[in-house]
Amino acid sequence: MIKWYLIKEIKKQERPVLAIDIGGTKIAMAIISEQGNVIARQSQPTLASQGPQAVIERLFSGIDQLLTETRLLPPKLNAISLATAGVIDIRKNLVTKSPNLPGWHNVPLRSLIADKYKLPTYLLNDADAAALGEHHFRAGRRPNTLILLTLGTGIGGGIIIDGKLYLGSTGSAAEIGHMVIEASGPVCSCGRSGCLEALACGTAVAREAINRIRRGGQSALIKMVGGKIENITAETVHMAAKEGDELAKEVIDQAAYYLGIGVVNLVNIFNPEMVVIGGSMADMGDLLLQPVRLMVAERAFPLYAQTVQIVPAQLGNDAGLFGAAIYALEQ
Repeated sequence: MIKWYLIKEIKKQERPVLAIDIGGTKIAMAIISEQGNVIARQSQPTLASQGPQAVIERLFSGIDQLLTETRLLPPKLNAISLATAGVIDIRKNLVTKSPNLPGWHNVPLRSLIADKYKLPTYLLNDADAAALGEHHFRAGRRPNTLILLTLGTGIGGGIIIDGKLYLGSTGSAAEIGHMVIEASGPVCSCGRSGCLEALACGTAVAREAINRIRRGGQSALIKMVGGKIENITAETVHMAAKEGDELAKEVIDQAAYYLGIGVVNLVNIFNPEMVVIGGSMADMGDLLLQPVRLMVAERAFPLYAQTVQIVPAQLGNDAGLFGAAIYALEQ
């Protein structure tokens, strides 16, 4: 069931952006003013397993419903801006592939939306959008160079250099989760071995906890999931660690170790002012972040380590929506 939240009336002189964040489980939409205020929002299940055409039809339906509810005709909008997980070819405006959207191969998503609604339409990776959102809405002075890592089922990334989003030659830069950390490590969702994602994402945390228990490790996690250890998630590992469970703490420490190596590499390459950790695993707070900070202090170049801030994200699940809106307004 779709829930609607009409937050503010639209000023007559405003031409807001319709921002859309397409994830593996949820399609979130928001109409965002030129001042960055949310005017209205809605969300609905993606039902990604039904394939690209079904998802696109749900996308059309959701847009139509939102515009009808807010009594907005497309000409009253500035643009539509889409953020989606996956590798984006910004030259051809294609979603070339997406780990969260089965069957999406070279889907011309931007063109499909632009042709239907006759509006300027933009397409970018969801982590890139989140980086732009975190940069733009960060309290205080905006950092000149910022790197965002989103830690959840996988690991995404976005890079801001000289205050601007870095997209690379094809618009698909900053696949930080697929930086190789341990060449002989576990197989990643991308098919290669030893990626940061395979070692430090939420899926990796749950997998490591399950493997340790199957090898005889004792943990409160077993009771927490009623003996069904296959139901262990990164969230339950976090809960157990907060309650002092040693196995859970060791699993998070291991993920933080690998994440720390990845962040050290990024700090040494980009010399950023700020590294932002977002996604569901950011809820672990200092349990995850403090070991990363210590790793950077020990292994990054001293000058870089002294100047970089490693902080949790501020915008939560809204970062991609805000970033998509900012991206459209900046074009």
